[in-house]
Amino acid sequence: MPSAGDDPATGPLIVLLGPTAVGKTALALVLAQTFNGEIVSADSRLVYIGMDIGVAKPTFAERALVPHHLLDIVTPAQTLSLATFQRLAYAAINDILRRDRLPLLVGGTGQYISAVIEGWCIPEVRPNPALRTELEAYAEQRGPAALWERLRQCDPEAAARIHPHNVRRVVRALEVFLESGQPISAQQRRVPPPYHILQIGLTRPRHDLHTRIDARIDHMLASGLLEEVRGLLAAGFDRRCPAMSGLGYRQIIAYLEGECSLEEAVTALRRETRDFARRQEVWFRKYNRNAHWFDMTETPAETIIEFVRRWLESDPHATSKSVLPRDE
Repeated sequence: MPSAGDDPATGPLIVLLGPTAVGKTALALVLAQTFNGEIVSADSRLVYIGMDIGVAKPTFAERALVPHHLLDIVTPAQTLSLATFQRLAYAAINDILRRDRLPLLVGGTGQYISAVIEGWCIPEVRPNPALRTELEAYAEQRGPAALWERLRQCDPEAAARIHPHNVRRVVRALEVFLESGQPISAQQRRVPPPYHILQIGLTRPRHDLHTRIDARIDHMLASGLLEEVRGLLAAGFDRRCPAMSGLGYRQIIAYLEGECSLEEAVTALRRETRDFARRQEVWFRKYNRNAHWFDMTETPAETIIEFVRRWLESDPHATSKSVLPRDE
């Protein structure tokens, strides 16, 4: 099975990655405008319709400047599988390349990015809610380590790659084995796509990133985060929906349902967002060793533009396309 679709395109792909609030959106817009590009979102939170403020989704004004793909594609009650995301991402990237434009894969969801650029062959086993409930109950009753031990018995290779406390991934690996009869590790071949890929990683000193996270949360609150969450709850999307358990939503729901004060909810949101950013940084440093890293407190956008320009000029696929800006 070809990794990038049945009829993959060839050409350059810019990957822009980094933790939340590091500055990916602003830089992606600049790069896309400079190099005739379009943005393909690689953020698992931006796929939900009606969830805009709490996920810092690009504004309509920003989307008017540059075409964006893979935003607003499922409701908060639905689940977008990794396999479905990968298929949609390849379709968007191939379409952009065929129109002689530059695709930019932009986001902070490590699995989304890795699945696309490494060509993961993801098992097409549909979720089984009843089985998942049974496995999750087993973990709750006997502990995550006991569930992980069940996985180790049937798929030691997968167990070696999954932390025993990552119940969600352990459940999925067991689900694949129990539904298909084949270990997930045997189904996870990798067939890299035919793109010429440049990975750009963005970073900031921890204190600077925390300041930006706090400022973003303040902006969300001022922009109507409470009203957005109230509207979603009124529409029937309660905390049982996977999307509503995400950052910014579960904390505000706890406040709206009288479980804590607003101050406590915001404090929890700040703390958990910082923890989330730290986990993103760990993921990218571990799994994206080919990225070229730039400290956004020291590197002006012009430097990264010039870096991308030189890379595109060295790419035989890019020289035949209209992505390089003309000299004035």
